[in-house]
Amino acid sequence: MVADKGRMSAKRFGTGLVTLLTLTALSLCPAPAAATDGALAEADSLAPVLSLAPPINVQAVDTDNDRGSQIDVSWEASADVEFGRVEFYRILRSSHPDTGFAAVGRVGFTQTSYVDAGMEDETDYYYRVAAGAGEELSYSPTIGPVVSRPHWFNMGRLNCLVAVIIFVLAIIIFVTWAKGGRDLFIRRLPGLDEVDNAVGRATEMGKPILYITGLSGISDVATIAAINILGEVAKKTAEYNTRLIVPCADPIVMAVEQEVVKEAYAEMGRPDAYNDDDVFYLTRSQFAYVAGVNGIMVRQRPATILYMGMFYAESLVLAETGSSVGAIQIAGTDAVTQLPFFITSCDYTLIGEELYAASAYLSREPILLGGLKGVDAFKFMVGVLLILGVIAATLASSGVIEANFMAPLYATG
Repeated sequence: MVADKGRMSAKRFGTGLVTLLTLTALSLCPAPAAATDGALAEADSLAPVLSLAPPINVQAVDTDNDRGSQIDVSWEASADVEFGRVEFYRILRSSHPDTGFAAVGRVGFTQTSYVDAGMEDETDYYYRVAAGAGEELSYSPTIGPVVSRPHWFNMGRLNCLVAVIIFVLAIIIFVTWAKGGRDLFIRRLPGLDEVDNAVGRATEMGKPILYITGLSGISDVATIAAINILGEVAKKTAEYNTRLIVPCADPIVMAVEQEVVKEAYAEMGRPDAYNDDDVFYLTRSQFAYVAGVNGIMVRQRPATILYMGMFYAESLVLAETGSSVGAIQIAGTDAVTQLPFFITSCDYTLIGEELYAASAYLSREPILLGGLKGVDAFKFMVGVLLILGVIAATLASSGVIEANFMAPLYATG
């Protein structure tokens, strides 16, 4: 028994010694260190880098309602846009995809469409769109071919077509009425009513009439209107056998005015009374022309002076000289900056579009009269539409009617 107790004590002593040595070894071994940021970064750098996702559903179609040479390219955004990895999209085009593509445009990552312009019509083109970040690009599949073609009509301008049709119909209707003998009212223009008296006064005094058409060329609308009035004035001077002097600042205008005056005299049965030297070219220089005309005023002392057409800084110089010789002066121009000078210096002044209405007013020719009334009718319709548009916009902004109600009115505008 004593021997057994001795063996048990020795066993316990050995177990305790082993436990003590184990704890001592564990206390001497360092604990494993936590992973540092550098270590994590090094680990991430070793991970595989994912490439950008390309844009999808790329489409290219001919642009609608255009004159050609334009194609619309659209796509759905890359899946990496939501992760902030895409910086831009690059659009590439080729007429022969086997030989490579050329970049034709670049847009931000928020855009999903591009209008490619400047190519040739009736030519096949192919497109690719690449999502980009820095130097990295991810390309979509090639799409095409797509062809650009000009269109006959822009449907966005349908309102203009309707307006033109209404305008033409109005003129045709009024011209037909004028030719049928219907009396079309035109408001009285005092300056034109005075033309007869002015020609009669010159005849009684035995003095000429001076007619000035301004400095513009034949392409100016005001000059054309002035030539139309000249024809009617020439008929009256031929009837009263009064001399008509027409100094010209443009050689082409001079040739046209010579023919107009000659035809007017022939129409009145007085072709022999026409003097080709009374319609003559003076000079193209502005103030040299003014000096020449002023010299004519001082020497010839005309009883009546008519200023019709486009005028510039010379208007007041001419009008003041004409006033100093005692002539009756009738002016007409659409030059807004010169109207004040004519109004203060002349006896009568045709303002703006009154100049264009003058030839119809004097001649009562059916085509001119019908055209004038047709234009007035169209202006009236446009004015009514503007008033309706203002009323509708006011009601829409105040909430009385829905804004969608305004769409047809905006379309006509």
